[in-house]
Order: sequence, then C-alpha cells, then structure tokens
Amino acid sequence: MAASNNQKIRIKIRSFDHKVIDETAKLIIENAERSGAIVAGPIPLPTKIEKFTVNKSTFVHKTSREQFEMRTHQRLIDITESTSHTIESLSNLSLPAGVEIEIKML
Repeated sequence: MAASNNQKIRIKIRSFDHKVIDETAKLIIENAERSGAIVAGPIPLPTKIEKFTVNKSTFVHKTSREQFEMRTHQRLIDITESTSHTIESLSNLSLPAGVEIEIKML
C-alpha cells in the first residue's frame, strides 16, 4: 500500500482519560516523525460532556438525586508527506486500552 506525497492522513483519537489520550498522541507523532512524515497536531477538539441524573432512592425520596458525567476527550493529528513506511509503522502500533482511533486518508 504505497502512498503518494500529496496524500494526507487524518487521525482522530478519543478517550475518557486525558492522560492516556495525550500519551497515545505522543506515541503516534514520534512514530510518524521517525518515518520522515510532517506532523501537525495534536489539536485538542472540544470535550464532549454527557451528564446523567439518577434518583438515589427507588421510590419515596424524589428530591434526592445523584449526578454523574462522562467526559470524552478528543485529539486530531494530521500527517502530510507520508510514505509507505509511515502507514506501516502506524498500523503496527500497540495502543493502550480505552483509546479509540479513527484513521482517514484524504
């Protein structure tokens, strides 16, 4: 799978833990730069916050509630001037658990 010089790779990383996502972004950037590609990023995208309100009691105490939230952190990395070696090294990465990666060829 050979890539031409004008091909751009866009990587979107999602995770609930911001430390893990930064660690993963650093790993991807190091691998891409080692293979001679030009990297733009990581660009932090807005954090998606989902809030949930749950009754503490099952039936009687309606006013007693508990609130939870789930934060999804996102980063964007653009890789230009990629070679076949870049794509190969990115596909062989071992990533930590809890990280979702979406790779697009532009």
